[in-house]
Amino acid sequence: MNIDRAVLALAGGLILLSLALAHWISPWWLLLTAFVGVNLLQASLTGFCPAAIVFRRLGLPSGCAFR
Repeated sequence: MNIDRAVLALAGGLILLSLALAHWISPWWLLLTAFVGVNLLQASLTGFCPAAIVFRRLGLPSGCAFR
């Protein structure tokens, strides 16, 4: 697994988790979904992703998007 796939897996997992929590706990959990979406959008525009920095420090190899 490289950094790109790890970032996508983390984003997808957080979105699914927040949707489940919004369904069973409180609709306020949809704010987490919005946060993840905004972070994905800004990462696509700027190339800066905090999760990619964390995964790089954990030793994952680089992908095409985040170097």
